[in-house]
Amino acid sequence: MLTNIMYVTIPVTDQDRALHFYTEQLGLEKRIDHPGPDGRFLTLGVPGSPVEIILWSQAPASEQPAEPKPGPAIGPVFLESDDLRADFEVLRDRGVTFDQPEPEDYGFGIRIEALDPDGNRISLRQRPDRQNDTTA
Repeated sequence: MLTNIMYVTIPVTDQDRALHFYTEQLGLEKRIDHPGPDGRFLTLGVPGSPVEIILWSQAPASEQPAEPKPGPAIGPVFLESDDLRADFEVLRDRGVTFDQPEPEDYGFGIRIEALDPDGNRISLRQRPDRQNDTTA
């Protein structure tokens, strides 16, 4: 029987650049950094969470656009925040690029998409039960 999500994979063209982005800018922690015969096995995760993200080394395909396209596309990874608007300010100050100028309210909470150096989208979400009531 399945018991847990073990890994989520994000393809990157430069593992060191991606590691810097995910740790120094997004604030994740490095978990495994192992040079192996098939290449470097590099994982990271949200502090306190058992799920790990693999930064998988992969050269960009020739048909891939050089710049990420803005729009409503979601990322392969969803990171949850208990105060997304505050986290957005911290991440923006660290140089994280977003597809919109501010997080937006939607039917299931608050959302915004961050972009890593390879153009991968990282979906940042806050559940509706954790929204701060700022209308009072």
